[in-house]
Amino acid sequence: MLLHSGRQEAGDFTLDRNGFRFVRHDTKVGDFFDEAQIRSVYYPEMEALVKAQSGASRVVVFDHTLRTADDAAREARKIREVVRRVHNDYTEWSGPQRLRDILPGEAEALLQRRFAIVQVWRPIRHPVETFPLAICDAQSLAANDLVVSERRYPDRIGQTYAITYNPAHRWYWFPRMRREEALVFKVYDSVKEGVARFTAHTAFDDPTAAPTARPRESIEIRTLALF
Repeated sequence: MLLHSGRQEAGDFTLDRNGFRFVRHDTKVGDFFDEAQIRSVYYPEMEALVKAQSGASRVVVFDHTLRTADDAAREARKIREVVRRVHNDYTEWSGPQRLRDILPGEAEALLQRRFAIVQVWRPIRHPVETFPLAICDAQSLAANDLVVSERRYPDRIGQTYAITYNPAHRWYWFPRMRREEALVFKVYDSVKEGVARFTAHTAFDDPTAAPTARPRESIEIRTLALF
């Protein structure tokens, strides 16, 4: 697939039309490998960011994942690998189910109103030189491109969408993303018409990367955006 740099068009993308927003957003986190800092500093920052970008009245951060393309660092720090598979993290079924898992006492009432699952991705130290994140314009994603993929955990069963090839897809990436930049994107919306609902994304092997390029290090945050 042809990937387009989204930097010149960055101001034109919106969550509800394209499924993603590229924003300049700094963080006060000093060390992203410090779990306490992530929860005490980064979680509130991300709640505020997603609220501002989505228009939600309430945002709940429920998960985060650190990733690196460095095998040795991944083993030493016990963090995860980059995902080189085009996917969307939630399906028509698993989106509402995740809300039930996270807020069981409120879920049935909240499910009567609009909610979305919004994620935020950013580099945590150096500019991204390997395996950057590519994202597909939700306007170019068709319903029959989505294939349910089951994920089994020790305590629950989840679902994601695998994505089939479609030459109509429009793909973007933001070269050399820096720590003070973030990609905000929607992976589920309970509104079924008129808005972006799912956003296909993947890490990819950048053929222009130098042999001495530093391995990618990144964090992604997952939130419930309640309207």
